[in-house]
Amino acid sequence: MRQAQITRVTHAFESGEGSASHARSLAVDFLDRLAELRGPHVPQHVVECTELVVSELVTNACKYAPGPIVLELRAGGGLLEVTVWDSEPSAPTARAADPGRVGRHGLEIVTAVARSFEVRRGPVGKRVIARIVLDDDADLV
Repeated sequence: MRQAQITRVTHAFESGEGSASHARSLAVDFLDRLAELRGPHVPQHVVECTELVVSELVTNACKYAPGPIVLELRAGGGLLEVTVWDSEPSAPTARAADPGRVGRHGLEIVTAVARSFEVRRGPVGKRVIARIVLDDDADLV
C-alpha cells in the first residue's frame, strides 16, 4: 500500500485589517502548489470552499481574539485540513439557523461546506479545524 503524500504550510501573522484577505491568498497559493505536486488541478469548487472557510475562520479569530493568528494548511488522504490558532480560549459556536438574523452565519457556512469541524483547546488559546474534501472521488475511510 502506497502512503499518501502529506503537504503542509504554516503562516503566522498579526490580526488586523487585511488578515482574511492575506489568508485567502495564502490558501490559494497553497492549493496551486498542491496541484503541481499531485497532478490534476484542484477543482474550482474546492478552491472556493477553501477561500470561504479560511476567510470565516480568520475573520472570527481577528474579531474575537487578541494577538497573533496562525494559519496551517495541510493536505493528505484526500482532505485539506484548515487550522486557525488564536489566543482566545473560548470555543466558537454556530447559532441555530435564523433567516431573519443579519450576519453571524460564518460557522454555519463553515460546517455546511466542510467534511468535519472541531475545536481543540490548548494551554494557550485554541485551534479551530475544518476539513475539506479535495477530490470528489477520494477514498475517505
